[in-house]
Amino acid sequence: MGTVGTILIGLVILVGILGAVIQVYPSGPVIGGALLVWAIVWNQPVGWIVFAVAAVVLLAATVAKFLLPGRRLVRSGIPNSTLLWGMTGAVVGFFAIPVVGFIIGLVLAVYLAELARLHTHEQAWPATVITLRAVGLSVVIELVAALVASTAWIVGLILI
Repeated sequence: MGTVGTILIGLVILVGILGAVIQVYPSGPVIGGALLVWAIVWNQPVGWIVFAVAAVVLLAATVAKFLLPGRRLVRSGIPNSTLLWGMTGAVVGFFAIPVVGFIIGLVLAVYLAELARLHTHEQAWPATVITLRAVGLSVVIELVAALVASTAWIVGLILI
């Protein structure tokens, strides 16, 4: 793999990292796929070790990003439907309002879902904050995994 191929793999990994931040597409498969292609092309032990480490980290993060925030929501009595409404609002907001629409749509949809469920602002707003913290935890978990996998690739580049 030449310089151009390495740069392309790096760009795909960067797209994966952005996916961890903006949460429109999953970063794990993007980064894992790029590292798999890189390992296949290099076909050296270091490449396969990097891919294996990254795959384990990305898979563990995928499980953790659903389990940990989900437990927090269950303990707080917030239904999964609130999160689904929030993600729907985030996607609509992303397309309706460039740049900040994702966050505005997420917050607004979660708040409205909780307001419909709980009927008062005094109850809906704290539930919204708990839900947003859970979403934030999910984003942090995915971003850390993406950065660890990216770092493994950089170390692999240095070692090859």
